[in-house]
Amino acid sequence: MKPKLKITETAFRDAHQSLLATRMKTEDMLPIAEKMDEVGYHSLEMWGGATFDACLRFLKEDPWKRLRSIRKKVKKTKLQMLLRGQNLLGYKHYADDVVSEFVKKAIYNGIDIIRIFDALNDIRNLETTLRVTNQEGGHAQCAISYTISPVHNLSYYVKKAKEMEDIGADSICIKDMSGILTPYVAYDLIKQLKEAVSIPIQLHTHYTSGIASMTYLKAIEAGVDVVDTAISPLALGTSQPPTEPIVAALKNTPYDTGMKLELLSEIADYFRPLRDKYLDEGLIDPKVLGVDVNTLIYQVPGGMLSNLISQLKQQNKLDKFEEVLAEVPRVRGDLGYPPLVTPMSQMIGTQALFNVIIGEDYKMVPKEIKDYVAGLYGQATTPIKEEVKQKIIGEKEVMTERPADFIPPQLPFLREEMKEYLEQEEDVLSYALFPQIAMNFFKERWAEKYKIESALYNEEEKTHPI
Repeated sequence: MKPKLKITETAFRDAHQSLLATRMKTEDMLPIAEKMDEVGYHSLEMWGGATFDACLRFLKEDPWKRLRSIRKKVKKTKLQMLLRGQNLLGYKHYADDVVSEFVKKAIYNGIDIIRIFDALNDIRNLETTLRVTNQEGGHAQCAISYTISPVHNLSYYVKKAKEMEDIGADSICIKDMSGILTPYVAYDLIKQLKEAVSIPIQLHTHYTSGIASMTYLKAIEAGVDVVDTAISPLALGTSQPPTEPIVAALKNTPYDTGMKLELLSEIADYFRPLRDKYLDEGLIDPKVLGVDVNTLIYQVPGGMLSNLISQLKQQNKLDKFEEVLAEVPRVRGDLGYPPLVTPMSQMIGTQALFNVIIGEDYKMVPKEIKDYVAGLYGQATTPIKEEVKQKIIGEKEVMTERPADFIPPQLPFLREEMKEYLEQEEDVLSYALFPQIAMNFFKERWAEKYKIESALYNEEEKTHPI
């Protein structure tokens, strides 16, 4: 009998991104991957989001190699990634040729499901990624960034879901990045979505506010097809609800997942000492492990909270934390109620911080906010307040077309810039997303390779033995 509810496990991506700043190494994933493949998960989310950046920047790993290594171990379960639409895994829009090639290479290297979202829920910014995913035989899941505002109501989300189905989405995900979707709202939302579209509905949330498992239970009763969970040692706090309790709660009910708690317990036993190791190394801030009710008040995701704390500490202004938090919803309203998800969460947070620290609204404005107000990220949910727009960009014309339509092809130039260090075609894409970080990685990789080759050098004959 087919399970009534399917589960996506986030341990290899969002769980460690949420709890330990995306620092889990590939070598810590591989020993348990085959056992996780036996559970019967709908998918393993293991790539995308911040993992690509963290691999290159902090772990000195090739993210493409991570994908291939896990693919070799996981033969039955679908591998899933998170992609920011036209932003891919970076923080700006890329040309269509870069987006197309990235999707092709992701699927070629082992990705089955691509969850595609746009920070503004601008459907135009999903189209290229979705089309190429369809063409390459991947599963294109469109995600709606969930938020609450005077204009983000149930009919808004139903309308977005229909638009996504119309452009070819294989499934829809409600992406609640802040953990603010409450149980009974979730029930009504899922009910209406199931009536409006014919493709599967998945729900993603975070435990930040403490309500996530209750939200899942009501969504399950409403007919949601898949939910995202994390194995218990990497769950709770700013991560996802724990996998095992969800499985146990649904056992012998019409929603039974069919998963074995004994096998999940063995997997949890593997991750527990690993989590303790990362905790001892200081990579897990105790602040991210508890419940923060401010999330329900200010809608600020866990990662954004820690980022604001870090910025205020640098300015020696931690006493302004509550003031900055209160400023976030006001800035968001001024700027058309964007959902607080990457990169908008960082942008709105920084602007709120500037307003408070300087003591004057929009006196100092980051370049990213100027570009957003000028339409370079896409269309705001509601018009940006005219007086705010004037203060930020003056009389500059606002772009109304799809931003990527004005970005010429980039791949040939990128390849030319880094050809000296090219070892695989995927390297061009790494360079496209993070030029300086990728170049540093390539140089270190080259130096390591050269060191090995130098060791083989025959000093007597002045020749290599091969």
